[in-house]
Amino acid sequence: MSIALIFPGQGSQQVGMGRALADSFASARAVFEEVDAALGERLSATIFEGPEDKLTLTANAQPALMAVSLAALRVLEAEAGLDVARHAAFVAGHSLGEYSALAAAGSLAVPDAARLLRIRGDAMQKAVPVGEGAMAALLGLDLDAARAVAEEAAEGEVCQAANDNAPGQVVISGTKAAIERALPIAKARGAKRAVLLPVSAPFHSALMQPAAEAMREALAGVKINAPRAPVVANVTASPLTDPEAIRARLVEQVTGAVRWRESVAFMAGAGVTRFIEIGAGKVLSGLVKRVAPEASGESVGSPDDVQRIRAEGLFASAV
Repeated sequence: MSIALIFPGQGSQQVGMGRALADSFASARAVFEEVDAALGERLSATIFEGPEDKLTLTANAQPALMAVSLAALRVLEAEAGLDVARHAAFVAGHSLGEYSALAAAGSLAVPDAARLLRIRGDAMQKAVPVGEGAMAALLGLDLDAARAVAEEAAEGEVCQAANDNAPGQVVISGTKAAIERALPIAKARGAKRAVLLPVSAPFHSALMQPAAEAMREALAGVKINAPRAPVVANVTASPLTDPEAIRARLVEQVTGAVRWRESVAFMAGAGVTRFIEIGAGKVLSGLVKRVAPEASGESVGSPDDVQRIRAEGLFASAV
């Protein structure tokens, strides 16, 4: 059996996530304390207690989701014997989750990942004035069809495929006017649903270029190590091990599409039969079942999940 560790992105956050881990395990508490110290504030209080509108702010949600993922990972290491270098064929994360994956693989220190995600969240929010950008999910269209919709709707404005999540689930991003034009076009081309998403900015589009430049500057001052397991990058859907290539792809990721369907398909094609989503929610493990039905997808985000993995002896037997 070959295992991949995958890490969720924005949208998976909810107030109270990770709290049971922190209450039960010192290794989880240490991660939240490390993130709080790196940011100079008690982000953990917002994660555990809310309010929800504060947690969902992009600048908070991004480091918060990373903190929960790394807390769960540290508990798996301490309680269930996980060794990323030995047990993971690949690591990967959706959008901000790529930073979680890099921290899990030892490429980024957790405090650096927290600070980078705070900068990333701030920069992405500030890149486009609120109300001028939008994103929409096109359900029932494949990537080529979604790209054709975006091209027709653009009319000289930005409108592009932003997330290729699974067969028949593509998200487009761009100016609000172009995205609104895309909705009836998508339905006319056979989309089962075409709906605006409740997001505050047009992520993973060319409109995010100011945020990409902010990340280029921020990443230039951060040490990136070779990962202990190959990291499948969002923008290439292929594995990276070279620190400078990782740095460059993280800059490109801000404006580039998240090629999640292709990333999962690549890992499954390389022999991965079990995908373990580490952190909040079950979004990615659900997508795995649509992209690679022959593989299994599961989530680990609670003490019960850790106990299940420990009782199975997964990491005692996996190679």
